[in-house]
Amino acid sequence: MKEISFTVDPEEQDKRIDVYLTEQLETMSRSHIQKLLKNESVFVADKPVRANYKIQAGDQIRMTIPDNQEPSVLPENIPLDILYEDDYLLVVNKPKGMVVHPAAGHDSHTLVNALLYHCGDSLSGINGILRPGIVHRIDKDTTGALVVCKNDISHQSLASQLAVHSITRRYRAIVHGNLTEDDMTITGNIGRHPVDRKKMAVLPDGRGKPAVTHIHVLQRLNGYTYIECRLETGRTHQIRVHMAHIGHPLLGDELYGPKKCPVKGLQGQTLHAMVLGFQHPVTGKYLEFTAPLPEYFKKLLIKLS
Repeated sequence: MKEISFTVDPEEQDKRIDVYLTEQLETMSRSHIQKLLKNESVFVADKPVRANYKIQAGDQIRMTIPDNQEPSVLPENIPLDILYEDDYLLVVNKPKGMVVHPAAGHDSHTLVNALLYHCGDSLSGINGILRPGIVHRIDKDTTGALVVCKNDISHQSLASQLAVHSITRRYRAIVHGNLTEDDMTITGNIGRHPVDRKKMAVLPDGRGKPAVTHIHVLQRLNGYTYIECRLETGRTHQIRVHMAHIGHPLLGDELYGPKKCPVKGLQGQTLHAMVLGFQHPVTGKYLEFTAPLPEYFKKLLIKLS
């Protein structure tokens, strides 16, 4: 049995508890949360509540999630592109098309399956058996640098750095259209889309979580723009949502952009986690790693120039 707790902030006042929990737990569907509420697995002040309960500032929410929600995950001998490794963590360069952790429809051939083979039992257990060692994730079709923790102390340190936004994360992307400015900052709270639960969206003030993305133009292409995105926060689909919100969705992003990709043969969004920097959880030394652009991305830049 796993237990999760939340304290309600004043700005979340009067939301339905199922809506609030869906926004807080971005990897868990609203229907799953409603099932937990129906089964009296969600408590406020140690009393079970229904899905329509209106939360109040300061409410202490406690959820219990049965162990059988998490199936077993098997090691698989899948090659890893390792940028760095020591006794406490490793940084991998994730390829396009690889899911980070098992989920519905993807219970094998994930990064976690590969990590279990490579690291054995030497992975942090804070995020449960489906996400051992995983502190943050990147989407299936996003490539690039990802840090993995080998023990709970390292995991807690990296999670704390993520929480205070001190980790360096710089991405490369190709977006539709010509950005009017060379440098810009996009702000807008991000949360689950109110209608399409597969998507995230920029929501009105008071909903979702604050999100900030800094943009720098690297090259102007024929009908597209090659940009660097620096994350100040790290919300689900943040770059994809923010760029679509300002009318410049990522090339190849069929979820937030055109349903039919204009470039033949391109699979998924053109997004690469190029630079990742953080303080080592044990030595305290600042480390920074660069994942080289994948070949498909280099060829695409030449093709669009």
